[in-house]
Amino acid sequence: MHATTTIDITASSLPLRFLDSLVRVHVAHGDGGDGVSILEFRAPFGDSPPLHVHHTEDESFFVLDGSLRLAVGDDELRLEAGQGARAPRGVPHSYRVDSSGGARWLVVTTGGDFERFVGALAAPAASEAIPERSGPPAPEQAEALAAVAAAHGIELVGPPLA
Repeated sequence: MHATTTIDITASSLPLRFLDSLVRVHVAHGDGGDGVSILEFRAPFGDSPPLHVHHTEDESFFVLDGSLRLAVGDDELRLEAGQGARAPRGVPHSYRVDSSGGARWLVVTTGGDFERFVGALAAPAASEAIPERSGPPAPEQAEALAAVAAAHGIELVGPPLA
């Protein structure tokens, strides 16, 4: 976790560092009346968040470059560039970047909670380079991450994908 204050996310070409990924906001939740957020992620090989549940919004993934392994409930999918899938609200899910050069994908949500979660933990990126993986968080970092996630309708329910 890199930020102690929430960033007011707006659509911008400036990248943000969010955990072990680089994020660009293409459409911010507050930009229109439909509440859609479109965020572009870039992350290194092996990047995987904890298994989690969004309680207030669906999360859709669309891979632009590389590949993701997406676990949604009891299903596991491999998404290549040009493919997408949805993780419905209330269903545990996670992804893992499986391409050696990292991956780039879009995340689309409609409730604003995920976008605000990103804003609560993001910081301006130091460069355009995909961040190096930082490894597992210390116990106090994991507790802090779980608390911030819970405040945004997201429950951490298991480990990242191996």
